[in-house]
Amino acid sequence: MNHIVLYEPEIPQNTGNIMRTCVATNTKLHLIKPLGFSLDEAHLKRSAVNYIDKLDYTVYENWDDFKSKNKGVYYYLTRYGRVPHTSFDYRNKENLDLYFIFGKESTGIPKEILKKDLSHCLRIPMTKNVRALNVSNSVAIVIYEALRQQDFNDLLREEPHKGADFLEK
Repeated sequence: MNHIVLYEPEIPQNTGNIMRTCVATNTKLHLIKPLGFSLDEAHLKRSAVNYIDKLDYTVYENWDDFKSKNKGVYYYLTRYGRVPHTSFDYRNKENLDLYFIFGKESTGIPKEILKKDLSHCLRIPMTKNVRALNVSNSVAIVIYEALRQQDFNDLLREEPHKGADFLEK
């Protein structure tokens, strides 16, 4: 199973967008405190639209609380990573839980955490003109790469509401 982990997220609109992406991709979301917002804040609900009730998520008190309850393979998204996110094999033949960990908007994932697993620190390639992409964009890029490699698991390939032949009508 795929998981998105937000380490101390600060901006409710980013988290709301990530919540929508998690619902769309059948991905569990993990939120590690402290959070820079309240989960019932209007901005968060507006970003996640009506999907928040369909979201599978858990909130943790801190990094140690998260690690003690979640076993699998951890991938850390960081501008300091030396390997592109597309260089990893996410096909998950061993059926392990895969955790994609994203840091807080202002400072990222602490260096102390990253140093313990440098081989799983990955980077989304970009020019030198940008320090980092928006975290909600980064989550979408990475989870869809993992899903592409997994042949999109059980995600729908046709529009379910207006029908697969909507464009032909």
